[in-house]
Order: sequence, then structure tokens, then C-alpha cells
Amino acid sequence: MKRLWIAAALFSAMALSGSAQSLSDLNIELHGYATQGFLYTTENNIFSTNSSSGSPAWDEAVLNMTATPTPKLRVGMQARYFLLGNYGNKISLDWAAADYSFNDHVGVRFGKVKTPIGLLNEIQDLDPTYIWSLLPQSVYPLTSRNSTLTHYGGVVYGSFSLGQKKGDLDYRVFGGEQMVTADDPSITEGEEDSGIILPNGWGGTMLGATLKWKTPLQGLMFGATDVDFPAVWSSLAVYQGSNGTQSTPPSQSQWYFARYEKNKIMVAGEYSRQQYQGATQFPDAPDGDSTFRSDPRGWYAMASYKFTPKFALGAYVSQFVDWQLDYGPPRYSKDWTFSARYDFNQFLYAKAEQHFIEGTNIGYDDATNPNGLQPNTKLTILKIGVSF
Repeated sequence: MKRLWIAAALFSAMALSGSAQSLSDLNIELHGYATQGFLYTTENNIFSTNSSSGSPAWDEAVLNMTATPTPKLRVGMQARYFLLGNYGNKISLDWAAADYSFNDHVGVRFGKVKTPIGLLNEIQDLDPTYIWSLLPQSVYPLTSRNSTLTHYGGVVYGSFSLGQKKGDLDYRVFGGEQMVTADDPSITEGEEDSGIILPNGWGGTMLGATLKWKTPLQGLMFGATDVDFPAVWSSLAVYQGSNGTQSTPPSQSQWYFARYEKNKIMVAGEYSRQQYQGATQFPDAPDGDSTFRSDPRGWYAMASYKFTPKFALGAYVSQFVDWQLDYGPPRYSKDWTFSARYDFNQFLYAKAEQHFIEGTNIGYDDATNPNGLQPNTKLTILKIGVSF
């Protein structure tokens, strides 16, 4: 199914490109960026890096190409190289889509498209556009970025005026197939804990909608996302050489968010809840059978101030709790973060960020912490980036 969506998007692009008189008619644009990050932690190693000794193992390079054959049609794709400790170290397709806007009220995009959930999901791949080195991990965990950024399917979008005194309403309705690849950390970290391998990855159908109300007060916006996973997600599972299945019944997830921007100030917050349960079954290995239940809830509040066109400071508090886990550090993560960014020019920028993290629920894996985890740690991040 996912190959058909990508093929359809690319076919549309090629068909319209072929009708153009010249390359200049396509209005082709090429953009990208590259970043180098350095991580240092006082206690635990984080994101599968050797950060307690200082680690430069965080590299990213993104290249995208878009074409606009007509004023209403835009097609494009984006490739990404990513390395974070033991994760990534490969080139992948971020997105590939065709976008047609009928008018201000209705547009459609299809292919491998960005999933319009929450406040920040669609900008996870746009590091040059925001102050933070890490987005709040309670809602946008870095290690799950590939699986949450996009889905195979479509998005219908548009905007309507509610009147001069009521503001505007933006909507996004989306659906298709969400895929978590076999090498995604959310799967591989589970292998370390339970020994269960999902060689074909994990995924299934999804349907959702996002509404954003741009209030009459300029710069103030409220929004919400609801996502349904209407069908059973099922995948091949392997445990100690025995084949079985892992499945989850239909579930729902919600995001609620708000943002206020005026002049040099930005204030925002978000809350999310993603409930699910499931089971793994192995007919030939009864000891491998298990059930699991998760009720993760995350929230953050952030603010930033742009002192000059080149220099900005920000801070956020981010908290994540899985209500199905026993009390203790593995149940939660709380992160106080202070950030700074300096733009040397329109191409080169640098970020510095300090995190004070309590709890061990997010960002740690067993392989790089063989002696167990300490309940608290401090994380320092330095990052330099170039964009064009």
C-alpha cells in the first residue's frame, strides 16, 4: 500500500513535469541543512551514545527538492541522513508527496506525507527554524521521529474565516498507514528488554483530524488533534527462534495545544495521551507469551524571547508519565531545559542547551547503561548547523 501512495505522487509529478515547456517552468527549489551535535551527561548515557564521556555521535543531513509546475500544484521529496549513537547511520526517505490546493478552503496532499498531529510534529525535520536542540521529549521523542513524522496516505486541509470577531479555523483531516520500521528505537529497545524481535516492523491504519483556532487576539492559537487507530495492528514476532504475532486492538490518541506569539515573545504548551494495550503470542514457546498495557501522558510548557535578530533564549519544562507502570524513576521523566541560539548569518547557526532530567523513562537504553540507571542526570547539548 505505501509503495502505491508514493508511486501515485511521483507519477503525478512526472506527468505534470512532462507537460512543462522547460525546467524553469517547474520552479524547482533545492534546500537542506546539516547539523553536528555534541552530548555530555553527568550520569547516564543517553540516546545510545557514550555521552557520559562526551559524544559527538549526533549527525544529521537533510536535502529536499520541490517543484511547482502550476500555482496550485506542488510536488517534492526529502532525503535524510541520520546518526545518533547506535541509531540510524543510513539515508532514508523523509517524505515524498504531491500537494494540490483548490482554493483557500480545500487542498489535498498524498504520498508519504507529514502527519499533522499536535503543535510541533510537522517541524521535527526543520531544525534551522526553531531555538531548541531537542524538542520536548515528553511529546516528541527524538528516537521516534522517523515513525511519527509521516504516514503513507493523504491529508485534506484548508482554512475558514469565522468572522471578524471570531478568528479563523484551520483544519487537517488525514488517514492512511503509519509504519514503524524494524530498526526504529521504539522496537529495538523493546528487544533488549523482552527478547522479542519484530523483523517486519510495526504498523497499521490510522485516521485523524487536527483543528486550529486562530483567535481574534493576534498571535493566540488553540488546537486539538484526535487520532483513531480503527483496526487491529498485527505483526510477525520472533522470540528465541519461535515465530508468533504481536497485536494491539483499536485505540485512540489525543493532543491539546496552544501558542501565543507577539513581537519577540513566544509562549506555548501541549498535552498528549496515547493509550494502548496488546499481546504477543508464540504457539511453540509459551514462555514468550505476554500482554502489555501502556497509558503514557506527556506535557510541556515553553517560552522564548528573541533579544536581537541573531540571538534568542528559551526554556521549557517537559514531563512524561506512563500510568500503567509501577511508581519509581522508570515510570516518568521530567526535564527542565534552558536554551540559547545564535545565528552568525543566514546560513550558519549554533545552539546550546542544558537539561536537568529526573526519572528514566525516556531516552535511555540498556546496552549503553549496563550497570543500570541513576534516577537523575544533567544533559548538555552543543549543536552547530548550516542551512541553505
